[in-house]
Amino acid sequence: MKKVGIFYGSTTGSTGAVAKLIAGKLGVEDKDVHDVAETLSDAVDKYDVLLLGSSTWGVGELQDDWYTFLDDLKQQDLSGKSVALFGCGDSASFGSSFCDALGIIYEDLQGSGCRFVGSVADQGYTYDSSVALVDGKFVGLPLDDGNEEHLTGARVDAWLEGLKEVLE
Repeated sequence: MKKVGIFYGSTTGSTGAVAKLIAGKLGVEDKDVHDVAETLSDAVDKYDVLLLGSSTWGVGELQDDWYTFLDDLKQQDLSGKSVALFGCGDSASFGSSFCDALGIIYEDLQGSGCRFVGSVADQGYTYDSSVALVDGKFVGLPLDDGNEEHLTGARVDAWLEGLKEVLE
């Protein structure tokens, strides 16, 4: 398996819990799961595959800890790295900006040389709009752990199954 690093920002703990769930399913060690609030962006250097997770706050904003980390990360050369995005949002209260943080990270890393993987079809999701939607698919795994918690496990499993080739 390729060297996988999981990087997340979490204010209420939901995205952190998802990061740990993903790590457990992939067998990623705790030392390879990073809270971006406590991590320098050059920590990504030792990984082949980056799983980046952020919750969406307010009306379509990144989780606070991501701003500095992402500003630094987008200055790096990520050539040869595969990047898969995951995040939490609220499709009921903020359906017009559902998981927009995924779209923000995606846009910001466009010039970094990385290869994005892990897009997800929007079938089965209830939302109004999202900047994370590109060509009819989410740029990563969107989760609504508040309103659709019962779907989280199956959605994570399906997403990881789709990433299997990239992870091996």
